[in-house]
Amino acid sequence: MSDRLPVFPLSTVLFPGLVLPLHIFEERYRALVRELVAQTSDDTGEFGVVTLRRGSEVAPDPEDGQAAPAVPVNADDLYDVGCTAELRHVTELPDGRFDIMTVGRRRFTVLSVEQGSEPYLTAHVEWLPEEKDAGEIAQILAPRVLQAFRAYLELLRPSSEVLDQVPDDPTVLSHLIAATAQLAVEERQMLLAMPDTASRLRAELRLLTREAGLLAQVRAVPVPLSDLARPASPN
Repeated sequence: MSDRLPVFPLSTVLFPGLVLPLHIFEERYRALVRELVAQTSDDTGEFGVVTLRRGSEVAPDPEDGQAAPAVPVNADDLYDVGCTAELRHVTELPDGRFDIMTVGRRRFTVLSVEQGSEPYLTAHVEWLPEEKDAGEIAQILAPRVLQAFRAYLELLRPSSEVLDQVPDDPTVLSHLIAATAQLAVEERQMLLAMPDTASRLRAELRLLTREAGLLAQVRAVPVPLSDLARPASPN
């Protein structure tokens, strides 16, 4: 049995537990925020964030020129796995726009996408299983992945402080690394869709080892890291 969920296509990948601020100026998404705010306290006030396969479908904000996604033509424009964003804080601006703060909550698979009577896009989704316990393998992998992540950050930003506080939970750690490392959207999406924490940690260990090797080579030549690092997501 599937659930119907309002969805917000973005060029970034949202992970459970991670914070996502958004500036809402398109009228269809203003309507969505108003609906979420008007819900009773028993409702969670969440919508789906689904990553665009094609990042060119954007409309400029007439107020400040910032880009926002337009409604995709069909489901092929979107990745299959997304994450809900739970509304935590809303600031309504004088002109009717919103600045909102959301937190990733639960993953889902997109079964179908439709433009119904609502002004915004909706999707029929199937919820992905939530792990009650990451398991013994994930517990063993987590310290190794954290060590690789620290080494990667030292190479990426040698003058900055590296991870003062680290989550104890392997699942939370895997989501933090996936969202923080400078990876391509396709790689982030692959990590989001992993079936369990152990699989995600294994993949992150491979990716971090690769990225650290590339950064070590870059530091051996007189080229600034900023010239060769992957661009971060604009969202």
